[in-house]
Amino acid sequence: MPFDMYGDVILTRDVTERGLRAGDVGTIVERHVVPGVRDEGYSVEFFDMTGNTVAVVTLSASALRLPTPADRPAVRALSA
Repeated sequence: MPFDMYGDVILTRDVTERGLRAGDVGTIVERHVVPGVRDEGYSVEFFDMTGNTVAVVTLSASALRLPTPADRPAVRALSA
């Protein structure tokens, strides 16, 4: 499924090496199309609640989903 540039997406799996968890919300900043590969790739930027970039990660489309009306924003604090 193609996602819109600069649209919000929700992570569907943990990316522990970057401190991201399923359910984190990010913004699409780049689309990567690789000929012969079924799943598109996207660079997604994740922010903290003050607008600072936490991570920019390249992920397959299967690791992302669009927000729905059933989704609610939430906050989780990082462990020190």
